[in-house]
Amino acid sequence: MLTAALDGADPTLIGVALAAAMVNGAIGYGFSTLLVPVALLFYPSQVLNPGLVLAEIALNLLSVVLNRRAIPRIYRRILPMLLCSLPGIGFGILFLKSASADGLRLGTFLVLLPLVLLQAAGLRRPLRDKSPVELPAGFAIGVLYSCTTISGPPLGLLLNNQGLAQDDFRAAMSLFRVTQSVVTSLGYLALSLYSPPSVRLSLHILPCILIGIPLGRLLLRSIDAESFRRLCMAFDAVLISFGLCRLLALKRLLPGPLAYTPMAVVAALNLLLLYSYFAKRRLQRFPPSNPISDPISGPALTKESAR
Repeated sequence: MLTAALDGADPTLIGVALAAAMVNGAIGYGFSTLLVPVALLFYPSQVLNPGLVLAEIALNLLSVVLNRRAIPRIYRRILPMLLCSLPGIGFGILFLKSASADGLRLGTFLVLLPLVLLQAAGLRRPLRDKSPVELPAGFAIGVLYSCTTISGPPLGLLLNNQGLAQDDFRAAMSLFRVTQSVVTSLGYLALSLYSPPSVRLSLHILPCILIGIPLGRLLLRSIDAESFRRLCMAFDAVLISFGLCRLLALKRLLPGPLAYTPMAVVAALNLLLLYSYFAKRRLQRFPPSNPISDPISGPALTKESAR
């Protein structure tokens, strides 16, 4: 039954994986964040996670190679947080092995949705280097990654708020995530979590990664990086909310149309966030002319000057 489901879902998986790899190549993260909400509709986490982690080793190694010049500048900065993520990875693997498939799906959606919405909102809270927040955040990111294969949104929030340049940001993300994926894959192997469907899933995703990452990097040269990131995170929030609604409907946790209320709320919030962002961008690019210094119409008359 699982093999049949896997065969039927392959075209969807390949299309979403290619798009997600392009996004990852462009902004430095987003592969699992975009792929997992769709893939969880077809596969349990115990099959999906090992397959994705194997594929992500290749994805993250490719990202490290593409961003290798910036790594010497940033590796010391992320090292404490990276070391704290390792025990979190071990804890998360044990939880993955014992948790129910539906419980993991629901938990993944509920944890991921607010993190992605914060990214879509462009949250900026500057953090100083060696902030005390980094160590517990590193542990939590390790737990989240080994349970869900997702760490981009919280890691992106932390690194975005440290004022890193674009190349340094992508290098930090790739170095952090390649370490996570290798350590997590070894943990999965030790606990015998790999299965033939997991390996097959990984082999289907791998070509998408090898094609999509370089294409995404080329794409970034012709578009505004921040606008593209906001649009990707807004779209991802809709995907996650759809997955959440489907789970609520299938498990009858909410009756009838009420199960799709979260998706409607997220869509409305996304529209508000994107409208606010692009309105501000328009004002920055085309500021209103100052009537006092307008060379055509001259200085504006006020009531006081008219007297």
